[in-house]
Amino acid sequence: MKVFFNQLFDYNFYCNKKLIDECSTLNSAPEKSTQLFSHMLNAHHIWNARIIDKKPTYGVWDVHPIKDWGDIHYENQRSSFEIITNADNFEKRIDYENSQGRLFANTLNDILFHIINHSTHHRGQILMDFRNNGIEPPSLDYVFYKR
Repeated sequence: MKVFFNQLFDYNFYCNKKLIDECSTLNSAPEKSTQLFSHMLNAHHIWNARIIDKKPTYGVWDVHPIKDWGDIHYENQRSSFEIITNADNFEKRIDYENSQGRLFANTLNDILFHIINHSTHHRGQILMDFRNNGIEPPSLDYVFYKR
């Protein structure tokens, strides 16, 4: 599982970095894209915090300036790799409270996969928002990453 999750988080890092680089070159990134990318960063941060039982710094919909995305993204990635490296049981149950204060439990495996899937979902929305704003989106398909 460690190798599998390391590969997925490498891919996630690659894709997010490409979007950060792309948005950094624009005079003004689309507002919806900025909101969605900030949300992706926040959610990743919040899930990492839940896993390590730490209070998150960011709210679900906090919006960050593009100049801060790289640092937040790097810290999210570092934390996820640390979680993966230190994991001895990916079926371990993680108890957490969601943003509405409800209690839930999921396995570490499910949460790590959710982080990746959630990011992929919102990157797709961002790429569509790019197109809708006349910006050619970068190709982020997994197979292109693996070539």
